[in-house]
Amino acid sequence: MIVITKINKIPRFKNPVVALGVFDGLHRGHRNILQSAVRKARRLKGTSIVLTFSPHPQKEKSLYSLKHRLSLISDSGIDVCIVINFSASFAGISAGDFITRILVKKIGCRFVYIGENYHFGKGALGDYKLLSASAKENNFGVKIFKVIKSGGRPISSTAIRGLIKGSKIKEAERLLGRRVSVLGSVIRGSRIARALGFPTANINPHHEVIPPPGIYAVQVIFAVRKYDGICYIGSRPTVSDRKKPLQVEVHIFDFHRKIYGRFLEIQFVKLIRADKKFASMEDLSVQIKKDIISCRKILAALH
Repeated sequence: MIVITKINKIPRFKNPVVALGVFDGLHRGHRNILQSAVRKARRLKGTSIVLTFSPHPQKEKSLYSLKHRLSLISDSGIDVCIVINFSASFAGISAGDFITRILVKKIGCRFVYIGENYHFGKGALGDYKLLSASAKENNFGVKIFKVIKSGGRPISSTAIRGLIKGSKIKEAERLLGRRVSVLGSVIRGSRIARALGFPTANINPHHEVIPPPGIYAVQVIFAVRKYDGICYIGSRPTVSDRKKPLQVEVHIFDFHRKIYGRFLEIQFVKLIRADKKFASMEDLSVQIKKDIISCRKILAALH
């Protein structure tokens, strides 16, 4: 997938089919839009394009970082992703100008695919109705996608964020259509887990929404391969009484490579137990061994 981050560097593509939106989380509704755009572009022998924004226009804490979003967009088969820097100046562009200046003149869209609840332009005044009216004047087609529901309620990034923060991992998984996951880079840690005999990769999750503190059975994607592991999220209460930021650490089973600075995607399979303070480091070590046995049993059932 080609990624373009400069509006003035957009080349002319053949028969562009543009999926417009933030697509934070790439949930089931988002993937429906993207996959439909890919199919339409292929029928036209054209180019499927996602036009998205960073940072999040609503200033919400994103479900996924931009890098994570780009990875998932690429997985959907999209040819090109245009990422517009959502700056104060860009936020001042009216919805009408956005359509004519960006979609029509710079991209030359043949079709625009949009969710019925998506708004754009200054004051978020642009919607599918304005887009449809402009389409007739500017000779491009519009396809509008209804909000998909699950269990009678709309699937949305906001709902998924709430479920993840509330430790309702399986419910969030149903709305996403895949496992809850966090993408982050491996950073140097205190090496306490290594001293206990369980070396971990410490993760900087790049402002992604992470599940609550606890021990999780996980699968880890690294360099296209998938590994089983155990993930700790917490503030290490056994190590120190001082309140510290949450740590994200993953112990990958039967893995011995040095991967500082590399990216890992952690997919959460099941919460094993809550984080807690132990009377001693020895007690903590004993419990970790039990947790690993539990995780291995859970993950073995997936193979």
